[in-house]
Amino acid sequence: MLARVTRAVSARRVPLGMRGYSGRSEGTVAQTKEFGKKERAHEEEYTRRHDAELLRKLKAEVEKKKKEIADLEAKVGEHEQTK
Repeated sequence: MLARVTRAVSARRVPLGMRGYSGRSEGTVAQTKEFGKKERAHEEEYTRRHDAELLRKLKAEVEKKKKEIADLEAKVGEHEQTK
């Protein structure tokens, strides 16, 4: 009977953080991998949106420059006709 009491007392002395500790943390690797995939997907989405915005701005600049070139060519054409 004394042995039973001793076991019960020693079980109480185990720190709360150590109870049920099996030497490994279950599920942390799987959760980390899933988090990594999700984070990578968000980064790729941001990159695609950012690239699309840059491309839109560049296309707008190209159109603006084309219009400037057309206007300058028209002025050159007018100037040549007056000679």
